[in-house]
Amino acid sequence: MFLFISFSIFFLINIHPVLAVSNQVIHWGFKKSTNQEPPYAGKELESILQKYGAYYLGDTRKKDIYLTFDNGYENGYTAKILDVLKKHDVPAAFFVTGHYLNDQPELVKRMVKEGHIVGNHSWSHPDLTKVSEEQFIKELNSVSQRVEELTGQKGTVYLRPPRGIFSERTLALSKKYGYQNVFWSLAFVDWKIHHQKGWQYAYDNIMNQIHPGAIILLHTVSKDNAEALDQAIQDLKKEGYRFKSLDDLMMEKEIEHPYLFSL
Repeated sequence: MFLFISFSIFFLINIHPVLAVSNQVIHWGFKKSTNQEPPYAGKELESILQKYGAYYLGDTRKKDIYLTFDNGYENGYTAKILDVLKKHDVPAAFFVTGHYLNDQPELVKRMVKEGHIVGNHSWSHPDLTKVSEEQFIKELNSVSQRVEELTGQKGTVYLRPPRGIFSERTLALSKKYGYQNVFWSLAFVDWKIHHQKGWQYAYDNIMNQIHPGAIILLHTVSKDNAEALDQAIQDLKKEGYRFKSLDDLMMEKEIEHPYLFSL
């Protein structure tokens, strides 16, 4: 009887390893950077992220930074943002939802055409800790398939969980199905479209929180962001910062930890 139970437990763990992983809800957050010192998420979170090949920072020894945007819906500013990125030859990643893909296919095509990455923000923007494994992968694969249909980009490797809500289980599921969670190390309240505060607010938040290796999160619905971006890019370059792609970051991580992203 003991042998049968032991074998059953061993079989269950090996066939369904994600079932044994904690689904305790985690809300991404950290103490904001000051004086160009990188933020720190804490030992426990750092360990969990590393275990599943997720990240929120680049190499903090280099003045490389990574510009990312979340696109849940369109508010009329993404084209202007793309114009600024093109003007300064800056790569970015746009994390899109199913709604955005259906509503703004031409903007999504333009993103890829102009050399940007389209990332995965899930199809319907749910709390991914509350969905089944079947629904979880449907949320992500639906975005990947639609992006490929529209742009030819092969999948959406990079995942940003809606509202920064995740768990060890969602990290494990992401890795299981070939997705990498990308969080951020610089952000501010910019998504409230009826409470915009002017371009200086966005500019100051970017410049005051900047640090080597920063993954910057901005929302394209923000008028403040659209109006501040040009000056922010110019001034960050003057300070010696270099804008890199998430693909560049992934290559660096792979070189540092060759087994970190293996499935």
